[in-house]
Amino acid sequence: MYNSPKLLGISGYSNSGKTTLLEKLLPYLQKYDLRIGVIKHTHHDASTDIPGKDSWRMKEAGAAQVALVSDKRWAIMSETPTAPITLAELTKQFDPSLNDILLVEGFKDEPIPKILLHRQEMARPLPDIDTFTIAIATNYPISCNVPVLDINNPEQIARFIKDWWIKQ
Repeated sequence: MYNSPKLLGISGYSNSGKTTLLEKLLPYLQKYDLRIGVIKHTHHDASTDIPGKDSWRMKEAGAAQVALVSDKRWAIMSETPTAPITLAELTKQFDPSLNDILLVEGFKDEPIPKILLHRQEMARPLPDIDTFTIAIATNYPISCNVPVLDINNPEQIARFIKDWWIKQ
């Protein structure tokens, strides 16, 4: 039996570097033998379907879910016509035998541990540090009551995440 993967948010304003940091973190976290899943929230209408292709045609015909399967990967697209999926519902879709940590980009208001990102050149001030913030990653020095990490040093941040995961 596997434990549920731990959730860790990567939070910040638009253009703070969340996706770029995640992309750089993954190879370092893999070196620590951590199995990482990623949940990426978007405000855009996401689709893996291509209009006119078979999976798209099944969705258009009324299928609530369509699985797209190849020899190397698979994906299930689910329609959510009545309400967006919650983070709790979404995490249940991940296989705990494949994931130690689910890094969550977006869902910033969810009550999960998070690393807050901020850059000095951003027009908006540093967001409020809430009780779920376990660290802040910046490109400038700040004084606060949580660890401050270098946003440009993904190896340091990966080490922090590994140590956090071990303590969980």
